[in-house]
Amino acid sequence: MITDEVGDVLAALADPTRRALLDVLADAGQASATVLAARLPVSRQAVVKHLQVLEAAGLVTGARAGREVRYAVRPEPLDAAARRLAALAAGWDRRLLAVKRAAEAPPALQ
Repeated sequence: MITDEVGDVLAALADPTRRALLDVLADAGQASATVLAARLPVSRQAVVKHLQVLEAAGLVTGARAGREVRYAVRPEPLDAAARRLAALAAGWDRRLLAVKRAAEAPPALQ
């Protein structure tokens, strides 16, 4: 089975609530869904659902601590997505530079 890890990361980050949740979690270091919900304008149940999406994309990890699950950010999938996007941007930069050079080149003599 082929997986698209970068696609999963980008899909997870497409939602503004998940991006905000990831930011809050990164600032906190580690937090439960209850703590995260207190810092966001969404319910605890919504936070849990968003955390499930982020966890499926590999962006967060949860570890049981007593009766609660504490979540933490995993930066590796973000780094992989950033590298993929940077490589894509570099490819487009090369193509656009070639078009620019062709457009600015003096006309060939016949």
